[in-house]
Amino acid sequence: MAVPQNKITRSRRGQRRSHDSLSGANPNECPNCGELKRPHHVCGACGHYDDREVVALVEDVDLDEDAA
Repeated sequence: MAVPQNKITRSRRGQRRSHDSLSGANPNECPNCGELKRPHHVCGACGHYDDREVVALVEDVDLDEDAA
């Protein structure tokens, strides 16, 4: 079984882990509805991406009473 030959100091361990932290989110405003969304992702509120609708939302789809 592998056992370290020498103790790793708190300083050296901390220097190695200094890049492991998570960065905060970077939300952008949707140009269509103004809601916050992730960059380069479809807006979850309106379904638009790059100034065009790519996902039709349930409220926008017209269903018949018999089909539902």
